[in-house]
Amino acid sequence: MNVSILGIPMDLGAGRRGVDMGASALRNAHLSRTLRELGHTVHDLGDVPVAIPEAMDKHIESGLVFLDPIVQACRTTAERLAALPDDVFPLTLGGDHSVSMGTVTGNALRGNAAGTRMGLIWVDAHTDYNTPSSSPSGNIHGMPVAHLTGQGDPNLVGLGGGWNLRPEDIVMIGIRSVDRFERDLLREAGIKAYTMKDVDQLGITRIVAETQERLSDTARLHVSFDADALDPSVAPGVGTPVPGGLTYREGHLLMELLSDSGRVTSMDIVEVNPVLDVRNQTAEVMVSMAASLLGQRIL
Repeated sequence: MNVSILGIPMDLGAGRRGVDMGASALRNAHLSRTLRELGHTVHDLGDVPVAIPEAMDKHIESGLVFLDPIVQACRTTAERLAALPDDVFPLTLGGDHSVSMGTVTGNALRGNAAGTRMGLIWVDAHTDYNTPSSSPSGNIHGMPVAHLTGQGDPNLVGLGGGWNLRPEDIVMIGIRSVDRFERDLLREAGIKAYTMKDVDQLGITRIVAETQERLSDTARLHVSFDADALDPSVAPGVGTPVPGGLTYREGHLLMELLSDSGRVTSMDIVEVNPVLDVRNQTAEVMVSMAASLLGQRIL
Protein backbone atom coordinates (compact mmCIF):
# COMPACT_ATOMS: atom_id res chain seq x y z
CA MET A 1 0.00 0.00 0.00
CA ASN A 2 0.86 3.66 -0.17
CA VAL A 3 1.16 4.74 3.45
CA SER A 4 1.21 8.44 4.36
CA ILE A 5 2.43 9.33 7.84
CA LEU A 6 1.19 12.56 9.41
CA GLY A 7 2.19 13.75 12.88
CA ILE A 8 0.00 15.88 15.14
CA PRO A 9 2.31 16.83 18.05
CA MET A 10 -0.43 18.01 20.40
CA ASP A 11 -0.70 17.78 24.15
CA LEU A 12 -3.15 20.66 24.55
CA GLY A 13 -5.98 18.24 25.27
CA ALA A 14 -4.18 16.32 28.01
CA GLY A 15 -3.45 17.07 31.64
CA ARG A 16 0.23 16.05 31.51
CA ARG A 17 3.03 17.30 29.28
CA GLY A 18 5.19 15.17 26.97
CA VAL A 19 2.75 13.49 24.62
CA ASP A 20 3.52 16.15 22.01
CA MET A 21 6.78 14.25 21.47
CA GLY A 22 4.96 11.00 20.71
CA ALA A 23 5.18 11.37 16.94
CA SER A 24 8.94 11.88 17.15
CA ALA A 25 9.31 8.87 19.43
CA LEU A 26 7.40 6.68 16.97
CA ARG A 27 9.55 7.87 14.09
CA ASN A 28 12.67 7.20 16.15
CA ALA A 29 11.38 3.67 16.70
CA HIS A 30 11.89 3.10 12.95
CA LEU A 31 8.25 3.31 11.91
CA SER A 32 8.93 4.16 8.26
CA ARG A 33 11.66 1.54 7.88
CA THR A 34 9.47 -1.13 9.47
CA LEU A 35 6.62 -0.44 7.04
CA ARG A 36 8.95 -0.31 4.02
CA GLU A 37 10.34 -3.70 4.98
CA LEU A 38 6.75 -4.99 4.70
CA GLY A 39 6.72 -3.82 1.07
CA HIS A 40 4.75 -0.61 1.50
CA THR A 41 5.59 2.71 -0.07
CA VAL A 42 5.90 5.22 2.76
CA HIS A 43 5.68 9.01 2.58
CA ASP A 44 6.20 11.08 5.72
CA LEU A 45 4.16 14.26 5.37
CA GLY A 46 5.71 15.91 8.42
CA ASP A 47 3.68 17.44 11.21
CA VAL A 48 0.59 19.57 11.52
CA PRO A 49 1.52 22.86 13.24
CA VAL A 50 0.24 22.94 16.82
CA ALA A 51 0.42 25.78 19.31
CA ILE A 52 2.80 25.39 22.27
CA PRO A 53 1.10 25.50 25.67
CA GLU A 54 3.89 27.52 27.31
CA ALA A 55 3.45 30.23 24.70
CA MET A 56 -0.17 30.81 25.74
CA ASP A 57 -2.15 31.51 28.84
CA LYS A 58 -4.04 28.42 29.97
CA HIS A 59 -7.36 29.83 28.90
CA ILE A 60 -10.57 27.96 29.50
CA GLU A 61 -13.46 28.68 27.15
CA SER A 62 -16.90 27.12 27.65
CA GLY A 63 -15.38 24.82 30.25
CA LEU A 64 -12.75 23.53 27.80
CA VAL A 65 -8.99 23.93 28.19
CA PHE A 66 -7.17 25.29 25.09
CA LEU A 67 -10.31 25.04 22.94
CA ASP A 68 -9.29 27.43 20.14
CA PRO A 69 -5.83 25.99 19.34
CA ILE A 70 -7.23 22.45 19.50
CA VAL A 71 -9.97 23.39 17.04
CA GLN A 72 -7.36 24.90 14.73
CA ALA A 73 -5.06 21.87 14.84
CA CYS A 74 -7.92 19.39 14.34
CA ARG A 75 -9.34 21.40 11.45
CA THR A 76 -5.94 21.54 9.74
CA THR A 77 -5.54 17.78 10.28
CA ALA A 78 -8.95 17.07 8.79
CA GLU A 79 -8.22 19.25 5.75
CA ARG A 80 -4.85 17.63 5.07
CA LEU A 81 -6.26 14.11 5.32
CA ALA A 82 -9.35 14.91 3.24
CA ALA A 83 -7.05 16.07 0.43
CA LEU A 84 -5.22 12.72 0.23
CA PRO A 85 -6.07 10.30 -2.60
CA ASP A 86 -8.37 7.37 -1.87
CA ASP A 87 -5.62 4.83 -2.53
CA VAL A 88 -3.51 6.12 0.38
CA PHE A 89 -3.50 4.57 3.86
CA PRO A 90 -3.11 7.48 6.30
CA LEU A 91 -1.22 6.63 9.51
CA THR A 92 -1.58 9.53 11.93
CA LEU A 93 0.61 9.97 14.98
CA GLY A 94 -0.41 11.84 18.13
CA GLY A 95 -0.31 13.65 20.31
CA ASP A 96 -3.13 13.22 22.74
CA HIS A 97 -6.38 11.56 21.72
CA SER A 98 -8.14 14.83 20.93
CA VAL A 99 -6.38 14.66 17.54
CA SER A 100 -8.85 11.95 16.52
CA MET A 101 -11.53 14.59 16.00
CA GLY A 102 -9.45 15.74 13.06
CA THR A 103 -8.20 12.35 11.88
CA VAL A 104 -11.55 10.56 11.86
CA THR A 105 -13.28 13.51 10.22
CA GLY A 106 -10.59 13.93 7.56
CA ASN A 107 -10.57 10.25 6.65
CA ALA A 108 -14.36 10.22 6.38
CA LEU A 109 -14.22 13.19 3.99
CA ARG A 110 -11.53 11.71 1.71
CA GLY A 111 -12.97 11.48 -1.78
CA ASN A 112 -16.39 12.65 -0.60
CA ALA A 113 -16.95 16.22 0.55
CA ALA A 114 -20.20 15.21 2.24
CA GLY A 115 -18.49 12.45 4.22
CA THR A 116 -18.52 8.67 4.01
CA ARG A 117 -20.10 6.34 6.53
CA MET A 118 -17.18 5.19 8.63
CA GLY A 119 -16.74 2.54 11.29
CA LEU A 120 -14.56 3.55 14.22
CA ILE A 121 -12.69 0.91 16.23
CA TRP A 122 -11.60 2.68 19.41
CA VAL A 123 -8.84 0.73 21.18
CA ASP A 124 -8.41 2.46 24.52
CA ALA A 125 -8.56 2.09 28.28
CA HIS A 126 -10.99 5.04 28.26
CA THR A 127 -14.17 5.68 26.28
CA ASP A 128 -13.44 9.42 25.83
CA TYR A 129 -17.17 10.11 25.61
CA ASN A 130 -17.35 13.04 28.00
CA THR A 131 -18.97 16.30 26.97
CA PRO A 132 -18.03 19.72 28.34
CA SER A 133 -20.85 19.43 30.88
CA SER A 134 -19.90 15.92 32.07
CA SER A 135 -16.10 16.22 32.08
CA PRO A 136 -14.53 16.45 35.54
CA SER A 137 -11.38 18.13 34.17
CA GLY A 138 -12.25 20.11 31.05
CA ASN A 139 -9.41 18.34 29.21
CA ILE A 140 -10.52 17.70 25.64
CA HIS A 141 -8.63 14.41 25.19
CA GLY A 142 -11.44 12.84 27.23
CA MET A 143 -14.13 14.10 24.83
CA PRO A 144 -13.30 13.30 21.18
CA VAL A 145 -15.79 10.48 20.58
CA ALA A 146 -18.69 12.51 21.94
CA HIS A 147 -17.79 15.42 19.65
CA LEU A 148 -17.44 13.11 16.65
CA THR A 149 -21.02 11.97 17.24
CA GLY A 150 -22.27 15.55 17.43
CA GLN A 151 -22.36 15.98 21.21
CA GLY A 152 -20.56 18.92 22.79
CA ASP A 153 -19.06 22.24 21.80
CA PRO A 154 -20.26 23.49 18.38
CA ASN A 155 -16.72 24.45 17.34
CA LEU A 156 -15.53 20.85 17.68
CA VAL A 157 -18.75 19.24 16.48
CA GLY A 158 -18.62 21.24 13.26
CA LEU A 159 -15.20 20.12 11.99
CA GLY A 160 -16.76 17.98 9.26
CA GLY A 161 -19.37 20.46 8.11
CA GLY A 162 -22.57 18.44 8.33
CA TRP A 163 -20.85 15.08 8.83
CA ASN A 164 -21.03 13.24 12.14
CA LEU A 165 -20.13 9.72 13.20
CA ARG A 166 -23.08 7.44 13.95
CA PRO A 167 -22.99 5.92 17.46
CA GLU A 168 -23.93 2.52 16.02
CA ASP A 169 -20.76 2.69 13.88
CA ILE A 170 -18.45 2.75 16.90
CA VAL A 171 -16.91 -0.22 18.70
CA MET A 172 -14.64 0.26 21.70
CA ILE A 173 -12.19 -2.42 22.84
CA GLY A 174 -10.09 -2.63 26.01
CA ILE A 175 -12.22 -0.30 28.14
CA ARG A 176 -11.55 -0.27 31.89
CA SER A 177 -11.85 3.34 33.08
CA VAL A 178 -15.10 5.29 32.60
CA ASP A 179 -16.20 8.46 34.39
CA ARG A 180 -19.48 8.44 36.28
CA PHE A 181 -21.60 10.61 33.97
CA GLU A 182 -19.77 9.35 30.88
CA ARG A 183 -21.19 5.88 31.55
CA ASP A 184 -24.75 7.21 31.30
CA LEU A 185 -23.98 9.05 28.06
CA LEU A 186 -22.55 5.87 26.51
CA ARG A 187 -25.64 3.86 27.39
CA GLU A 188 -27.95 6.53 26.00
CA ALA A 189 -25.98 6.64 22.75
CA GLY A 190 -25.98 2.84 22.35
CA ILE A 191 -22.24 2.60 21.66
CA LYS A 192 -20.83 -0.93 21.80
CA ALA A 193 -17.96 -1.13 24.28
CA TYR A 194 -15.99 -4.27 25.08
CA THR A 195 -14.48 -3.93 28.54
CA MET A 196 -11.51 -5.92 29.76
CA LYS A 197 -14.02 -8.23 31.45
CA ASP A 198 -15.41 -8.94 27.96
CA VAL A 199 -11.90 -9.52 26.64
CA ASP A 200 -11.30 -12.03 29.44
CA GLN A 201 -14.61 -13.82 28.92
CA LEU A 202 -15.00 -13.74 25.13
CA GLY A 203 -11.46 -13.47 23.80
CA ILE A 204 -10.14 -11.21 21.04
CA THR A 205 -11.16 -13.55 18.19
CA ARG A 206 -14.86 -13.44 19.06
CA ILE A 207 -14.77 -9.72 19.76
CA VAL A 208 -13.28 -9.01 16.33
CA ALA A 209 -15.87 -11.24 14.64
CA GLU A 210 -18.71 -9.41 16.40
CA THR A 211 -17.10 -6.06 15.58
CA GLN A 212 -16.92 -6.93 11.89
CA GLU A 213 -20.57 -7.93 11.92
CA ARG A 214 -21.67 -4.78 13.71
CA LEU A 215 -19.73 -2.53 11.31
CA SER A 216 -20.55 -4.51 8.15
CA ASP A 217 -22.53 -1.64 6.60
CA THR A 218 -19.77 0.95 6.90
CA ALA A 219 -17.72 1.95 3.85
CA ARG A 220 -14.44 2.32 5.74
CA LEU A 221 -12.90 1.28 9.05
CA HIS A 222 -10.64 3.54 11.07
CA VAL A 223 -8.59 2.17 13.98
CA SER A 224 -7.74 4.67 16.71
CA PHE A 225 -5.23 2.98 19.03
CA ASP A 226 -4.41 4.66 22.33
CA ALA A 227 -1.23 3.22 23.83
CA ASP A 228 -2.90 3.04 27.24
CA ALA A 229 -5.19 0.28 25.94
CA LEU A 230 -2.19 -1.96 26.55
CA ASP A 231 -1.25 -2.96 30.06
CA PRO A 232 1.29 -0.56 31.64
CA SER A 233 3.76 -3.44 31.88
CA VAL A 234 3.72 -3.49 28.07
CA ALA A 235 3.35 0.23 27.40
CA PRO A 236 4.58 2.28 30.37
CA GLY A 237 4.99 5.55 28.48
CA VAL A 238 1.44 6.91 28.70
CA GLY A 239 -0.09 9.78 30.64
CA THR A 240 -3.07 7.93 32.10
CA PRO A 241 -2.00 4.32 32.75
CA VAL A 242 -4.66 1.88 34.00
CA PRO A 243 -3.67 -1.58 35.27
CA GLY A 244 -5.20 -4.68 33.74
CA GLY A 245 -5.00 -3.81 30.05
CA LEU A 246 -4.47 -5.77 26.87
CA THR A 247 -1.43 -8.03 26.81
CA TYR A 248 1.21 -7.79 24.12
CA ARG A 249 -0.25 -10.78 22.28
CA GLU A 250 -3.86 -9.62 22.65
CA GLY A 251 -2.91 -6.32 21.04
CA HIS A 252 -1.14 -8.05 18.17
CA LEU A 253 -3.94 -10.56 17.65
CA LEU A 254 -6.44 -7.72 17.48
CA MET A 255 -4.36 -5.95 14.83
CA GLU A 256 -3.69 -9.16 12.88
CA LEU A 257 -7.37 -10.10 12.71
CA LEU A 258 -8.36 -6.60 11.64
CA SER A 259 -5.66 -6.78 8.97
CA ASP A 260 -7.06 -10.09 7.76
CA SER A 261 -10.43 -8.41 7.21
CA GLY A 262 -8.93 -6.15 4.54
CA ARG A 263 -11.36 -3.38 5.55
CA VAL A 264 -9.23 -1.01 7.62
CA THR A 265 -8.37 2.12 5.62
CA SER A 266 -6.66 4.35 8.21
CA MET A 267 -5.14 4.33 11.69
CA ASP A 268 -4.18 6.58 14.61
CA ILE A 269 -1.47 5.90 17.16
CA VAL A 270 -1.90 8.26 20.10
CA GLU A 271 -0.92 9.04 23.69
CA VAL A 272 2.68 7.81 23.50
CA ASN A 273 4.55 9.90 26.08
CA PRO A 274 8.34 9.45 25.86
CA VAL A 275 8.88 11.55 29.00
CA LEU A 276 7.22 8.75 30.99
CA ASP A 277 8.60 5.87 28.91
CA VAL A 278 11.44 3.42 29.48
CA ARG A 279 14.03 3.44 26.66
CA ASN A 280 11.31 4.21 24.08
CA GLN A 281 9.64 0.87 24.83
CA THR A 282 6.09 2.13 24.29
CA ALA A 283 6.89 3.69 20.91
CA GLU A 284 8.56 0.47 19.77
CA VAL A 285 5.57 -1.60 20.88
CA MET A 286 3.14 0.70 19.06
CA VAL A 287 5.24 0.54 15.88
CA SER A 288 4.95 -3.23 16.07
CA MET A 289 1.16 -2.93 16.49
CA ALA A 290 0.96 -0.78 13.36
CA ALA A 291 3.08 -3.32 11.52
CA SER A 292 0.65 -6.12 12.46
CA LEU A 293 -2.29 -4.08 11.18
CA LEU A 294 -0.38 -3.45 7.96
CA GLY A 295 0.48 -7.02 7.18
CA GLN A 296 3.34 -8.29 9.34
CA ARG A 297 2.95 -11.96 10.21
CA ILE A 298 4.91 -14.56 12.18
CA LEU A 299 5.06 -16.90 9.17
